[in-house]
Amino acid sequence: MKPGSSTEAASPVGSGATYKTLLVTTEDDITTIKLNRPAKKNAITTEMYSEMIAALEQAAKDQSVITVFTGAGDFYCSGNDLTNFQLKEGGVEEMARQGGELLRKYVRAYIDFPKPLVAVVNGPAVGISVTLLGLFDLVYATERATFHTPFSQLGQSAEGCSSYTFPKIMGTAKWRAVLYDLLTAAQACELGLVTEVFPDSSFQSEVWTRLKAYAKLPRNLIRSVEKERLYAVNDAEVECLIGRWMSDECFNAVMSFFQAKAKL
Repeated sequence: MKPGSSTEAASPVGSGATYKTLLVTTEDDITTIKLNRPAKKNAITTEMYSEMIAALEQAAKDQSVITVFTGAGDFYCSGNDLTNFQLKEGGVEEMARQGGELLRKYVRAYIDFPKPLVAVVNGPAVGISVTLLGLFDLVYATERATFHTPFSQLGQSAEGCSSYTFPKIMGTAKWRAVLYDLLTAAQACELGLVTEVFPDSSFQSEVWTRLKAYAKLPRNLIRSVEKERLYAVNDAEVECLIGRWMSDECFNAVMSFFQAKAKL
Protein backbone atom coordinates (compact mmCIF):
# COMPACT_ATOMS: atom_id res chain seq x y z
CA MET A 1 0.00 0.00 0.00
CA LYS A 2 1.39 3.44 -0.89
CA PRO A 3 2.42 5.72 2.01
CA GLY A 4 0.18 8.51 0.80
CA SER A 5 -2.95 6.37 0.86
CA SER A 6 -5.77 7.42 3.20
CA THR A 7 -6.71 3.79 3.82
CA GLU A 8 -3.58 2.80 5.72
CA ALA A 9 -4.10 0.75 8.86
CA ALA A 10 -4.15 2.85 12.00
CA SER A 11 -1.48 0.88 13.82
CA PRO A 12 2.29 0.59 13.68
CA VAL A 13 3.63 -2.60 12.13
CA GLY A 14 4.34 -5.15 14.81
CA SER A 15 3.50 -2.88 17.74
CA GLY A 16 -0.04 -4.00 18.45
CA ALA A 17 -0.88 -0.36 19.25
CA THR A 18 -3.82 1.44 17.72
CA TYR A 19 -4.47 5.17 17.58
CA LYS A 20 -7.66 7.20 17.31
CA THR A 21 -6.07 10.32 15.82
CA LEU A 22 -3.14 8.95 13.79
CA LEU A 23 -2.39 6.57 10.95
CA VAL A 24 0.97 4.92 11.59
CA THR A 25 2.59 2.57 9.08
CA THR A 26 6.02 1.18 8.24
CA GLU A 27 7.10 0.48 4.65
CA ASP A 28 10.47 0.56 2.82
CA ASP A 29 12.30 1.15 6.14
CA ILE A 30 10.22 4.30 6.70
CA THR A 31 7.73 4.78 9.53
CA THR A 32 5.04 7.32 8.66
CA ILE A 33 3.05 9.10 11.37
CA LYS A 34 0.08 10.76 9.71
CA LEU A 35 -2.16 13.18 11.60
CA ASN A 36 -5.63 11.85 10.88
CA ARG A 37 -8.28 14.43 11.73
CA PRO A 38 -8.83 15.84 8.23
CA ALA A 39 -12.32 17.14 9.03
CA LYS A 40 -10.70 19.30 11.75
CA LYS A 41 -7.71 20.28 9.56
CA ASN A 42 -5.61 17.95 11.74
CA ALA A 43 -5.93 20.24 14.76
CA ILE A 44 -4.06 18.72 17.69
CA THR A 45 -6.08 17.63 20.72
CA THR A 46 -4.53 16.58 24.02
CA GLU A 47 -5.27 12.99 22.98
CA MET A 48 -3.35 13.48 19.74
CA TYR A 49 -0.39 14.94 21.65
CA SER A 50 -0.29 11.82 23.81
CA GLU A 51 -0.66 9.53 20.80
CA MET A 52 2.15 11.27 18.92
CA ILE A 53 4.43 10.84 21.93
CA ALA A 54 3.54 7.12 22.00
CA ALA A 55 4.03 6.80 18.23
CA LEU A 56 7.47 8.41 18.46
CA GLU A 57 8.44 6.08 21.29
CA GLN A 58 7.34 3.09 19.20
CA ALA A 59 9.09 4.34 16.05
CA ALA A 60 12.31 4.78 18.02
CA LYS A 61 12.28 1.03 18.74
CA ASP A 62 11.03 -0.39 15.44
CA GLN A 63 13.12 -1.57 12.48
CA SER A 64 12.60 1.56 10.39
CA VAL A 65 15.47 3.84 9.44
CA ILE A 66 13.67 7.21 9.26
CA THR A 67 10.36 8.59 10.54
CA VAL A 68 8.06 10.86 8.54
CA PHE A 69 5.31 13.20 9.77
CA THR A 70 2.54 14.28 7.43
CA GLY A 71 -1.17 15.12 7.48
CA ALA A 72 -4.31 13.49 6.08
CA GLY A 73 -6.42 15.59 3.73
CA ASP A 74 -5.63 19.13 2.59
CA PHE A 75 -3.92 20.40 5.76
CA TYR A 76 -0.64 19.40 7.35
CA CYS A 77 -1.81 20.68 10.74
CA SER A 78 -3.84 23.69 11.89
CA GLY A 79 -2.24 23.87 15.33
CA ASN A 80 -3.98 23.39 18.64
CA ASP A 81 -7.59 22.29 18.88
CA LEU A 82 -9.92 24.64 20.75
CA THR A 83 -10.81 21.86 23.20
CA ASN A 84 -7.29 22.05 24.66
CA PHE A 85 -8.23 25.38 26.22
CA GLN A 86 -11.38 24.23 28.00
CA LEU A 87 -11.12 25.08 31.67
CA LYS A 88 -10.59 22.24 34.13
CA GLU A 89 -11.66 22.11 37.78
CA GLY A 90 -8.56 24.01 38.82
CA GLY A 91 -9.36 26.86 36.43
CA VAL A 92 -6.90 28.68 34.19
CA GLU A 93 -3.88 27.84 36.36
CA GLU A 94 -4.56 24.09 36.26
CA MET A 95 -5.17 24.20 32.50
CA ALA A 96 -1.92 26.12 31.97
CA ARG A 97 0.19 23.81 34.12
CA GLN A 98 -1.21 20.60 32.64
CA GLY A 99 -0.85 21.98 29.12
CA GLY A 100 2.70 23.08 29.85
CA GLU A 101 3.77 19.69 31.13
CA LEU A 102 2.23 17.92 28.14
CA LEU A 103 4.00 20.34 25.78
CA ARG A 104 7.31 19.80 27.60
CA LYS A 105 7.00 16.03 27.22
CA TYR A 106 5.85 16.32 23.60
CA VAL A 107 8.75 18.48 22.44
CA ARG A 108 11.22 16.38 24.40
CA ALA A 109 10.02 13.30 22.47
CA TYR A 110 11.33 14.97 19.30
CA ILE A 111 14.60 16.06 20.92
CA ASP A 112 15.22 12.51 22.13
CA PHE A 113 14.24 10.79 18.88
CA PRO A 114 17.22 8.68 17.74
CA LYS A 115 16.47 8.51 14.00
CA PRO A 116 16.18 11.10 11.22
CA LEU A 117 12.88 13.01 11.27
CA VAL A 118 11.31 14.24 8.04
CA ALA A 119 8.27 16.52 7.74
CA VAL A 120 6.23 16.06 4.57
CA VAL A 121 4.15 19.25 4.67
CA ASN A 122 1.19 18.47 2.44
CA GLY A 123 -0.73 21.70 3.09
CA PRO A 124 -1.05 24.66 5.47
CA ALA A 125 0.81 24.43 8.79
CA VAL A 126 -0.01 26.54 11.85
CA GLY A 127 1.45 27.04 15.32
CA ILE A 128 3.24 24.14 16.99
CA SER A 129 3.38 22.22 13.71
CA VAL A 130 5.55 25.05 12.34
CA THR A 131 7.68 25.80 15.39
CA LEU A 132 8.74 22.15 15.67
CA LEU A 133 10.16 22.10 12.14
CA GLY A 134 13.51 23.35 13.38
CA LEU A 135 13.96 19.97 15.09
CA PHE A 136 13.44 18.02 11.85
CA ASP A 137 16.31 16.84 9.69
CA LEU A 138 14.45 17.47 6.42
CA VAL A 139 11.30 19.43 5.60
CA TYR A 140 9.63 18.83 2.23
CA ALA A 141 6.64 21.00 1.27
CA THR A 142 4.08 21.18 -1.49
CA GLU A 143 3.95 24.53 -3.28
CA ARG A 144 0.52 25.25 -1.77
CA ALA A 145 1.73 24.86 1.82
CA THR A 146 1.78 27.93 4.06
CA PHE A 147 3.45 28.45 7.43
CA HIS A 148 1.93 30.59 10.18
CA THR A 149 3.04 31.14 13.78
CA PRO A 150 0.41 33.51 15.23
CA PHE A 151 2.26 34.34 18.46
CA SER A 152 1.51 38.05 18.26
CA GLN A 153 -2.25 37.55 17.79
CA LEU A 154 -2.33 35.14 20.71
CA GLY A 155 -0.11 37.02 23.13
CA GLN A 156 2.03 33.90 23.39
CA SER A 157 5.75 33.23 23.46
CA ALA A 158 7.84 30.77 21.46
CA GLU A 159 7.48 26.98 21.66
CA GLY A 160 8.97 23.83 20.15
CA CYS A 161 12.54 25.14 20.73
CA SER A 162 11.87 27.72 18.00
CA SER A 163 13.39 30.54 20.11
CA TYR A 164 16.71 28.75 19.50
CA THR A 165 16.29 26.86 16.22
CA PHE A 166 14.62 29.61 14.17
CA PRO A 167 17.25 32.33 14.75
CA LYS A 168 19.93 29.73 14.10
CA ILE A 169 18.30 28.73 10.79
CA MET A 170 17.15 32.16 9.58
CA GLY A 171 19.04 34.82 11.52
CA THR A 172 17.52 36.96 14.27
CA ALA A 173 15.95 39.68 12.10
CA LYS A 174 14.23 37.27 9.74
CA TRP A 175 13.07 35.04 12.60
CA ARG A 176 11.22 37.93 14.20
CA ALA A 177 9.49 38.66 10.90
CA VAL A 178 8.22 35.07 10.81
CA LEU A 179 6.30 35.72 14.03
CA TYR A 180 4.08 38.21 12.20
CA ASP A 181 3.88 37.02 8.60
CA LEU A 182 2.21 34.05 6.95
CA LEU A 183 4.89 32.44 4.78
CA THR A 184 4.43 30.70 1.46
CA ALA A 185 6.33 27.48 0.86
CA ALA A 186 8.78 29.34 -1.37
CA GLN A 187 9.41 31.97 1.32
CA ALA A 188 9.89 29.31 4.00
CA CYS A 189 12.38 27.55 1.72
CA GLU A 190 14.28 30.79 1.11
CA LEU A 191 14.53 31.31 4.88
CA GLY A 192 15.87 27.78 5.38
CA LEU A 193 12.88 26.40 7.27
CA VAL A 194 11.92 24.17 4.32
CA THR A 195 14.47 21.97 2.55
CA GLU A 196 12.73 21.71 -0.81
CA VAL A 197 9.40 22.68 -2.42
CA PHE A 198 7.60 20.54 -5.00
CA PRO A 199 4.71 21.07 -7.43
CA ASP A 200 1.49 19.91 -5.83
CA SER A 201 0.72 17.58 -8.75
CA SER A 202 3.93 15.57 -8.28
CA PHE A 203 4.51 16.20 -4.56
CA GLN A 204 3.89 12.71 -3.19
CA SER A 205 5.75 10.82 -5.93
CA GLU A 206 8.82 13.09 -5.85
CA VAL A 207 9.01 13.19 -2.06
CA TRP A 208 8.74 9.44 -1.61
CA THR A 209 11.40 8.82 -4.23
CA ARG A 210 13.74 11.03 -2.19
CA LEU A 211 12.73 9.47 1.11
CA LYS A 212 13.49 5.95 -0.08
CA ALA A 213 16.94 7.11 -1.19
CA TYR A 214 17.48 9.05 2.06
CA ALA A 215 16.64 5.95 4.11
CA LYS A 216 19.78 4.31 2.70
CA LEU A 217 22.15 7.11 3.79
CA PRO A 218 24.15 7.20 7.07
CA ARG A 219 22.45 8.96 9.98
CA ASN A 220 23.59 12.46 10.86
CA LEU A 221 21.09 13.90 13.32
CA ILE A 222 20.71 17.62 13.81
CA ARG A 223 19.43 17.13 17.36
CA SER A 224 22.00 14.72 18.81
CA VAL A 225 24.88 17.19 19.22
CA GLU A 226 22.73 19.82 20.95
CA LYS A 227 20.46 17.71 23.10
CA GLU A 228 21.26 19.37 26.45
CA ARG A 229 20.88 22.84 24.97
CA LEU A 230 17.52 21.88 23.45
CA TYR A 231 16.32 20.46 26.79
CA ALA A 232 17.12 23.79 28.45
CA VAL A 233 15.44 25.81 25.70
CA ASN A 234 12.31 23.63 25.87
CA ASP A 235 12.10 24.00 29.66
CA ALA A 236 12.51 27.77 29.48
CA GLU A 237 9.90 28.13 26.73
CA VAL A 238 7.37 25.99 28.61
CA GLU A 239 7.78 27.97 31.85
CA CYS A 240 7.31 31.21 29.94
CA LEU A 241 4.23 29.85 28.18
CA ILE A 242 2.65 28.68 31.44
CA GLY A 243 2.96 32.22 32.73
CA ARG A 244 1.48 33.65 29.55
CA TRP A 245 -1.42 31.17 29.54
CA MET A 246 -2.36 32.22 33.07
CA SER A 247 -2.75 35.86 32.01
CA ASP A 248 -6.21 37.15 31.12
CA GLU A 249 -4.78 38.89 28.05
CA CYS A 250 -3.41 35.69 26.55
CA PHE A 251 -6.37 33.50 27.50
CA ASN A 252 -8.87 35.90 25.93
CA ALA A 253 -6.72 36.26 22.79
CA VAL A 254 -6.42 32.48 22.45
CA MET A 255 -10.17 31.96 22.81
CA SER A 256 -10.96 34.69 20.26
CA PHE A 257 -8.45 33.29 17.77
CA PHE A 258 -9.67 29.72 17.95
CA GLN A 259 -13.33 30.70 17.86
CA ALA A 260 -12.62 32.64 14.66
CA LYS A 261 -10.68 29.67 13.25
CA ALA A 262 -13.60 27.34 14.00
CA LYS A 263 -15.83 29.43 11.71
CA LEU A 264 -13.51 29.04 8.69
